[in-house]
Amino acid sequence: MKRKYAILGMLAGIAGTNAMADTNVQFTGTVDNYVGSMRNSGDKRIAAVNSGGMTTSWFGFKGSEDLGGGLRADFALTSFFQADSGAQGRFSGDTLFSRDANIALNGGFGRVQMGRGLAPSFLPYILSNPFGDSFTFSPLVLQSYVPTGAFGNRVWPSATASDSGWSNEIIYTTPDFAGFKANVHYQFGEVAGDNSKRNVGINALYFHGPITATAFYHDTQVSNPTANNPIVDITGAPAFPSTVNFSSIVRQKAWFLGGAYDFQVVKVFASYQNTKDNSATSKDMNDKTWSLGASVSLGAGSILFDYAQTRRSGSIVGTDLKRDTTSIGYDYNMSKRTDLYAIYMSDKVSTFDRAGSVGLGIRHRF
Repeated sequence: MKRKYAILGMLAGIAGTNAMADTNVQFTGTVDNYVGSMRNSGDKRIAAVNSGGMTTSWFGFKGSEDLGGGLRADFALTSFFQADSGAQGRFSGDTLFSRDANIALNGGFGRVQMGRGLAPSFLPYILSNPFGDSFTFSPLVLQSYVPTGAFGNRVWPSATASDSGWSNEIIYTTPDFAGFKANVHYQFGEVAGDNSKRNVGINALYFHGPITATAFYHDTQVSNPTANNPIVDITGAPAFPSTVNFSSIVRQKAWFLGGAYDFQVVKVFASYQNTKDNSATSKDMNDKTWSLGASVSLGAGSILFDYAQTRRSGSIVGTDLKRDTTSIGYDYNMSKRTDLYAIYMSDKVSTFDRAGSVGLGIRHRF
């Protein structure tokens, strides 16, 4: 921990020095805490103050330098933390800069970035649901990225393999073509003697007036952010059904379509996703996920509603499984940087009991 604090102190000194030079460096982040009674289907209830209700708390440094001739160098070193306890990372064992650790060259040709950065699935997900990047209350994000059940005994492993961020990655971003932009992602597996083990993906984003349209495709074989983890978040045999071994999954192919339309007072969101998982044997698993949501302006804030459903089938699971999640809440803007939110969520996994969660929180961006 002393080493981590020394690194952060050094970066703070660099930021102070560069602020007086041509390089633009910013110290930025988000603090988000909520109090609530939380229980996903298949989990035990817990009443607590938790971090990251609407946005995972994070902080870090971002900067750029004008190199002349239309070129710019960018960098980002940003870290997740748990604002309720002060612990570093999203979970125990998370890397220091698990949000961003990258450098990029930007110009008329587009942008080339190297290091740890976003997975191709992240932006399409958060742009296609009214709860944005909430890993706690967004039904789409929850079913895609967040497993339910105790670690090592999962009830419902996440539908999307790997992580919301990829390490050892190169991203090429195209120039903006009348609102259309694409990102090509390639993550090196860095497995000695196995150059074929890797993650590849592409996403497309389109913004024009009230229309937002997104899509992605990925072919993943590598876990993130730490090594030697299965690409689907599961360790050991899950609780339901007892014969399922999700940790046998070694590869996933997925595609996604989503978007939103802003009618001014009401903004509607919709998405559809198909994932295909293969094991080291002939067994497989397929998830089909769709979501529908809306954001309705009311006073200084918005009423948020979203529903997502995943149907899981294949020889890995045997009997078909289903998960449906609904969230409704109100997000009140106290200022441009600070908001209050109150959310109720209902979650149901196959034969497990339906579970309800409620949270009241505050978020501040700096």
